[in-house]
Amino acid sequence: MLAFLARSMARPSSLVKPVALRKLPGRYLAHQEGLPALPVPPLQQTLDRYLLALQPIISEEELSHTKQLVEEFRKPGGVGERLQKSLERRARKHENWLSEWWLKTAYLEYRLPVVVHSSPGVVLPKQDFLDRQGQLRFAAKLIEGVLDFKTMIDNETLPVEYLGGKPLCMNQYYQILASCRIPGPKRDSVVNYAKGKKPSTHITVVHNFQFFELDVYSSDGSPLTTDQIFIQLEKIWNTSLQTNKEPIGILTTNHRNSWAKAYNNLIKDKTNKESVRSIEKSIFTVCLDAPMPRVSDDIYKSRVAAQMLHGGGSRWNSGNRWFDKTLQFIIAEDGSCGLVYEHAPSEGPPLIALVDHVVEYTKKPEMVRSPMVPLPMPKKLRFNITPEIKNDIEKAKQNLNIMVQDLDVKVLVFHHFGKNFPKSEKISPDAFIQIALQLAYHRMYGQVCATYESASLRMFRLGRTDTIRSASIDSTAFVATVDDSGKQDQEKAELLRRATQAHRAYTDLAISGKAIDRHLLGLKLQAIEDLVSMPELFMDTAFAVAMHFNLSTSQVPAKTDCVMCFGPVVPDGYGVCYNPMAEHINFAISAFNSCAETNAAQLAHYLEKALLDMRLLLQSSPRSKL
Repeated sequence: MLAFLARSMARPSSLVKPVALRKLPGRYLAHQEGLPALPVPPLQQTLDRYLLALQPIISEEELSHTKQLVEEFRKPGGVGERLQKSLERRARKHENWLSEWWLKTAYLEYRLPVVVHSSPGVVLPKQDFLDRQGQLRFAAKLIEGVLDFKTMIDNETLPVEYLGGKPLCMNQYYQILASCRIPGPKRDSVVNYAKGKKPSTHITVVHNFQFFELDVYSSDGSPLTTDQIFIQLEKIWNTSLQTNKEPIGILTTNHRNSWAKAYNNLIKDKTNKESVRSIEKSIFTVCLDAPMPRVSDDIYKSRVAAQMLHGGGSRWNSGNRWFDKTLQFIIAEDGSCGLVYEHAPSEGPPLIALVDHVVEYTKKPEMVRSPMVPLPMPKKLRFNITPEIKNDIEKAKQNLNIMVQDLDVKVLVFHHFGKNFPKSEKISPDAFIQIALQLAYHRMYGQVCATYESASLRMFRLGRTDTIRSASIDSTAFVATVDDSGKQDQEKAELLRRATQAHRAYTDLAISGKAIDRHLLGLKLQAIEDLVSMPELFMDTAFAVAMHFNLSTSQVPAKTDCVMCFGPVVPDGYGVCYNPMAEHINFAISAFNSCAETNAAQLAHYLEKALLDMRLLLQSSPRSKL
């Protein structure tokens, strides 16, 4: 039965298609139940792979010390075995042994601001409108496109995605609309209003720091048309022309503990509480931004990336956001547009599938002009600003502006070739790009570093991510040899191929639930839960080095010519996201200005050179049979 269901659910990968008119009840549930549970990898296997992963990034002396700790940890009947058994017991009781832990430790208990430190942005292609009419018309069409996608989610007619012939967990798609993060003193929470007796029927629109509740469904339950939404957006625009309002949204940019305190203070007032609840319950948010400061074409995309991540600071558009909202589309008067999303409910790929659908939708010609039925005025959300709240806003502004000044973002459009070139060499484009990053970093710093690449665990029920560790013994052998004039190109090309194959092999392990990072995290969290004193393995310097990701990277491929961007995860690191198109590659690289050792533009320069040098190597060396 499940096999039949899986076959009947298989569809072409393009999401741009008419929405199925009939609901397929229970299809989502049947699909989810057919997915395997996330396995707990064998302990010995993880410990062996952990030592291999450490080899390129720590000294031999440190490695020999860690080997002793590993031996101690893996002893029969020892602490490792006890924790492994507890973890296996947990896996039998939970739908997914990791997902709840991961949500808490990676997101909800993380106390740094979501802005820059957690929430990714997406830069969409620049639109050619140059005025308010164009901005509002595009925004209206985009809203209609998101509602079209929402219908597929509501009807459970969303095409199931496959990877290597295996169906993927679709749960994240059901978490991204009508959801919001709520700050708490020690741990945040996420609420979702998509289901229940009264599902949300409105979106939030922000213009000039002022928030509006806009109902996007008519009384018969059908979504408003582009024309109708456009008229409503015009009303919002005209009502929000005076800018002397306090930028209440800027509070959401603060450190989570400070924001939790300010939040509780804010919602003491009944009016404020109602307004905040309206934002939280809305399907998504649309931010109608003021135009960005004019910049030259070569840095334009980098500036847009920064706008998507943080809004440019208190003088620009940062007050035009509610950063706790899961999904915020940003459309500026000058044609720059994109989105920012709160990371707790979802990874990038479901967001990008939504983006691909919406961007295609905005290109569709208007079929019918809607008859103009009078629509109610969108509701302005009011806030009573006490001196204490004003003080919280001022503090949040100061902290945000420091953060904005500190973030350096560089968008690189690599024009020389795209994913078609590595494919023509029978090399995985992702592996090729990751090895180029290893080479670029090695040339800049004379060493390799712990590198994180996100791997999807969506082959499993409620799967999130594990880590592909791109710094391997094979990648290190290649980057250490490539600039050695004493070595033949043939040998270098062979080492390059071996490095890409090793990366591909680790990727396959990771997506099939056999990587080391989440397993080690599980053992560590299990020790805390079982009140076992923390094993020395996790107190070791080598473990700290292994978890200090100077390169935090992610491939987020899209049909749309866009790129996702995010901040570094450590003060002396880089965030690197990329979208490999057929004939070019979009990169977004971030670093902190406060770190003297890092420089986003410099890494971009070295990355471009690495990609070109690697192509040259392969072209000058005929393929050998490894």
